[in-house]
Amino acid sequence: MRYQNCVSVLFPLLLCCCYSLVAAQNLPYKAVNLGNWLVTEGWMKPSLFDGIVNKDLLDGTQVQLKSIKLQKFLVAENGGGTGVSANRDSASGWETFTLWRVNDSTFNFRVFSKQFFGLDAAKKLVATSNSTTNPETFQIIRNTSHPSKIRIQASNGLFLQAQSETVVSADYKGSTNWEDSDPSVFNMTTVKTLQGEYQITNGYGPNRAPQVLQDHWNTYITEEDFRFMSQNGLTAVRIPVGWWIAYDPNPPKPFVGGSLAALDNDFTWAQNHGMKVIVDLHAVQGSQNGNDHSGTRDGYIEWGDSYIPDTVTVIDFLAKRYANKLSLGGIELMNEPTLGPNLDSLKKYYQQAYDAVRKYAKTTHVIMSNPLDHGSKELLSFAGGFDRVVIDVHYYNLFGVQFRNMNVQQNIDYIYNQTASDLNGITTSNGPLSFVGEWTAEWNVQGASKEDYQRFAKAQLDVYSRASFGWAYWAYKCQFNHWSLKWMIENGYIKL
Repeated sequence: MRYQNCVSVLFPLLLCCCYSLVAAQNLPYKAVNLGNWLVTEGWMKPSLFDGIVNKDLLDGTQVQLKSIKLQKFLVAENGGGTGVSANRDSASGWETFTLWRVNDSTFNFRVFSKQFFGLDAAKKLVATSNSTTNPETFQIIRNTSHPSKIRIQASNGLFLQAQSETVVSADYKGSTNWEDSDPSVFNMTTVKTLQGEYQITNGYGPNRAPQVLQDHWNTYITEEDFRFMSQNGLTAVRIPVGWWIAYDPNPPKPFVGGSLAALDNDFTWAQNHGMKVIVDLHAVQGSQNGNDHSGTRDGYIEWGDSYIPDTVTVIDFLAKRYANKLSLGGIELMNEPTLGPNLDSLKKYYQQAYDAVRKYAKTTHVIMSNPLDHGSKELLSFAGGFDRVVIDVHYYNLFGVQFRNMNVQQNIDYIYNQTASDLNGITTSNGPLSFVGEWTAEWNVQGASKEDYQRFAKAQLDVYSRASFGWAYWAYKCQFNHWSLKWMIENGYIKL
């Protein structure tokens, strides 16, 4: 009798809890991206890089070098494959060099055609090598009072000098007083920087990077964040991961192990709080878009057919590991590809990666990110041939000339008209599901009020809630308040 009484009391409670858990996981998802966690994006938390020596000279930094004596820029003639001169009055592509960081002060210089600076037998500077060996390695020595003033020491121990507009050689001896007449002194201008996973791990180096990243993973997202999200109406998280996670705990250098354990925790926390996890392969070998978040070393887009087998291997690893997790909501095969004419390679990869997921998970949703350099309907007919497939599109009222001078109402009207029409075009009744995998309430409007932001956020929620798979805000945390959904919720800008 006592047992029966317990059952009669507890069973409805258990049933209610189970119902709440299932209800929270129904499509469409209300999700948020856990950006800058397992894949670093320095713009979201620049302080992560504060402990790096010469943190402005990380892998992928683009620099231009001007001979102070000649007042001319160095140039890899023809973009590479021949000599280096000092004869340009202004700088563009051929006069811009990309750094590969060897250590705090030592670098390789990659030119426009992807070759590297090096020395020939006559000690002249040339850009003809496709690899980095000793002759292609240089030390940058900065003027402590004026860090943009530098000298470049070659592997032979001598310094580069611009002897004339046609001769740049590594044969200058001795010290300098940094006068403008010294042919070994150059002015270095930074054109672009990268702050991704490669930059932070290689910047700190193998002795410091593991602890820096582990501390970040342990504190940036915790179970308390999942509790906050679930209590405020979110039903899923989209978690960017990098290809190196499949080789944890000993990924290829400079990447460090530990992110896999953090991802394991996510699945537990999500299940504890009635949420789903969308695993998103955000960074692939070779880089699919050249951006910081692609794990690139230097910004070149090199992903293609030769990288497909290794990328499929990562998806296979993730699917095998998490297929039986109750909190798995989907696996995204690649984030934001920008591949130009390589669309056939992308489709070939999507087919093979889909098959890899299906080996372990017959019903898990497989998400295919729409290529950013193609129309949003590009994958519709292709994806229609698969079961439980989702097309991911990203909407930002930020990137594009059309948004530069829009006022508050014009931005809101754009969401209700153009964006809504675009989303409706890929949200079909018998085709793949649609997913707005990234959006934010930030825009180019200056001096907008809280009410303006509230109206803009509401417009996006109204429209993106029509996506059949759901939406995911970018991001949960960010140094910029309107990019942070946590801040937006806590301060009354968004209510779910």
